[in-house]
Amino acid sequence: MFQELLLANLFAALLVFVRIGAAMLLLPGFSAPYVPPRLRLLLALMVALVVTPAVSPTLPAMPESAAALTLIILGETVIGLFIGTIGRLILASLTTAGMFIAYASAMANALTNDPSAAQQGSIAGSFLTASALMFIFALDLHHLMLAAVVDSYHLFVPGQAPPAGDFADMITRIVAATFLLSFQIASPFILVAMILTLGLGLLGRLMPQMQVFFVAMPLQIGIGLAVLAVTLPAVMRWFASAFENAFLPFVAL
Repeated sequence: MFQELLLANLFAALLVFVRIGAAMLLLPGFSAPYVPPRLRLLLALMVALVVTPAVSPTLPAMPESAAALTLIILGETVIGLFIGTIGRLILASLTTAGMFIAYASAMANALTNDPSAAQQGSIAGSFLTASALMFIFALDLHHLMLAAVVDSYHLFVPGQAPPAGDFADMITRIVAATFLLSFQIASPFILVAMILTLGLGLLGRLMPQMQVFFVAMPLQIGIGLAVLAVTLPAVMRWFASAFENAFLPFVAL
C-alpha cells in the first residue's frame, strides 16, 4: 500500500515537473542563457513540488503501459512549450522593434551581443530587452507567468490530447500581435526619422555643397538617443500591458 502511494505521488510530481520544466525552458527570464541550468532545474523542481498538491485532483491515474505514459508526458511537454513560447514571442517583439529603431537612428551597423536571445542584435534591441526583463521581475509579472502555467491545468487537463488547432491559431495571433507591437514601439522613431530625412533632403537641395550625409549621421544618432530617453517609460508600460494581456487568458481570475 505504501509503495503504491509513493509511486502515485512520484508520478504526480513528475507529471507536473514536465509541464513546468518545459515552460521554463522558454519563459523570459527563467530561460535566459546566463541563468545556470542547474539553478533552472532546481527552481522547476521546487515549483513542481509546491504545485503538485494543488493540481493533483486534475491529474490522471498512473497508466499501466509505457506507451500511455509516453503519450501523457509528450502532451504535457507540448503544453509547457506552448505557454513558454507565448512569453518568448512577446519578448522577441522588442528585438524587432530595436532593429526598426536602429535603422531609423543610424545605429544598424553597431551590433552587440543580446544575452536574452543568445545572438547578436542591435544596441537598441539589447537595451530594450534587458530593460523589459528588469520590468517583468520588478512588476511581479513573473508571478503571472507561473500562475498561467499552474492555472493551465484547468484549461488543458493532463492525459487529454492538446488542442493542436487552437494552439496553432493562438500562436499565429501572437506572432501577428508581436509585429504590431514592434511597430507601435518604434513608431516615434520612424516618424522622427521621416521628418529628419525630409529636412536633410531639403537642406541638401538648398545647399548642394554641404555634405549632408556627413552631418546627418551624428545628428540621427543623437536625436534617436534623445527620443529613446523620452519614450522609454511609455514603451515599457506598453510592453508590460501587452505581456500581461498575453498570459491573462490562462489565469483563473
